[in-house]
Amino acid sequence: MQGLHPVGDGGREIPPASLTRLTIYLRALNSLLAEGVERVSSEELADAAGVNSPMVRKDLSYLGSYGTRGVGYEVQYLNRQIATALGLTLDWRVAIIGAGNLGRALAGYSGFVSRGFEIVALFDADQLVVGTEVGWLRVSAVEDLEVVLERTRTNMAVLSVPAAVAQELCDRLVESGITSILSFAPVVLSVPAHVQLRKVDMSTELQILAYHAQRAQEPELPPVSDARSAP
Repeated sequence: MQGLHPVGDGGREIPPASLTRLTIYLRALNSLLAEGVERVSSEELADAAGVNSPMVRKDLSYLGSYGTRGVGYEVQYLNRQIATALGLTLDWRVAIIGAGNLGRALAGYSGFVSRGFEIVALFDADQLVVGTEVGWLRVSAVEDLEVVLERTRTNMAVLSVPAAVAQELCDRLVESGITSILSFAPVVLSVPAHVQLRKVDMSTELQILAYHAQRAQEPELPPVSDARSAP
């Protein structure tokens, strides 16, 4: 991630690894709330995140001390504290740039609203696409980007565009005051230090999965003997 990281209790910056795990804890807490569970132990949160309980306690220490030894954490309160630390209690209004298959799928995903993100605008450069509807959104022309961003009070953007135009559109977003950008474009983008940019490269992630899958299928080699110990 480029730019600033969220801060926890006392203004301490939350490390990226802990930040990622906090999002997993939050997902687990949301499920527990839906089930009517009132308290959860660090061991249960650890199981949900695939880590150990000391790691959970360390991560939550960035937010303050909310657990009680032998009793655990109050689910609703901890849920609220993590959401606040992650900035999810704020009003996030998201614009998606690029109304191709991925952009349309993102625009139509209902799970964003429940997590505090409202999709308020969808853009494309293709005049055959501009004016069509995706759910309740009407696709706007990318030429009108700045005007629509201001009208919709957008404060976060998703780039789902080809590499050739990604930097130009990213620059326009930054010039319009957008400081939080998620990019699916297959290119490295340059942004000022005050802008938070996250890149999602699905082809890279698939290549990493392919590597691990290949390693898992390789037969185990016998241990190499030490020639110096041979008689």
